[in-house]
Amino acid sequence: MTSPTSAQKLALRDQLLTARNRRPLVEVGEVGRQIAEHLLAAPEVRRAATVAAYVSIGTEPGTGLLLRALADAGRRVVLPVLLPDGDLDWGTYRGDSSLVAARMGLLEPVDRLGVDAVATADVVLVPGLAVSRAGLRMGRGGGSYDRALARVPVGTFTCVLLHDEEVGLDVPAEPHDRPVMAAASPAGITHFR
Repeated sequence: MTSPTSAQKLALRDQLLTARNRRPLVEVGEVGRQIAEHLLAAPEVRRAATVAAYVSIGTEPGTGLLLRALADAGRRVVLPVLLPDGDLDWGTYRGDSSLVAARMGLLEPVDRLGVDAVATADVVLVPGLAVSRAGLRMGRGGGSYDRALARVPVGTFTCVLLHDEEVGLDVPAEPHDRPVMAAASPAGITHFR
């Protein structure tokens, strides 16, 4: 039986994915460029030695430019590897050639650092579909990033990458949902607490 909150999340997730799927790919790339500029200028990212990030897919705000810029600036970048149980292992990004095709259309690094490697990051950048004014992030429903965020030390800068209209929505929350500290969108970086 589905809880009322789960049903609300499902409906909102469907609405947001439909809106994203209508976006032209050129817009997705431009959104990614603008987000990269904001994040690369952010003090939290500028002083970070290690950044946990992800390789965007489909109509998610693009991360390719951001990943290359972080690596070029000497940051250690770790990327997720989706495990069969839905949890996330992590591996090192060493340029686009260090990524291999994986299930669900993902690109992942070939090395493995373990599920706790996310806890070594100074900045954790995560995907999402929306975020509330209180920083409650809604993802695609698998719980992978909620598990990963549970391993991140308190005080670590955690940020979801979104389109402008996905920031500040009423996101239904469940006990396992983990908040983020900020959202990056083309409009800039919004801090929550």
